[in-house]
Amino acid sequence: MANTPSAKKAVRKIERRTAVNKMRRTRMRTFIRKVEEAIASGNKDEANAALKAAQPEIMRSVTKGVMKKNTAARKISRLSASVRKIGA
Repeated sequence: MANTPSAKKAVRKIERRTAVNKMRRTRMRTFIRKVEEAIASGNKDEANAALKAAQPEIMRSVTKGVMKKNTAARKISRLSASVRKIGA
């Protein structure tokens, strides 16, 4: 348990930051889920539109420190590969 005033303040700051990051992570996952659902339904146009909307959201999570750059690039790459496979 935090004893000093500065440690107590740090705990408060961490709680606020955690809440913000959780919100950002949830938002990003929602966009990814929309792409995956469109892929599962087999609708290529809808999947492309969802992917176009998801890409900036995923990269935004990188700039905000929610995930690392390579992780985001891997997710985008795998999603776009899945979208490409729909028509084939």
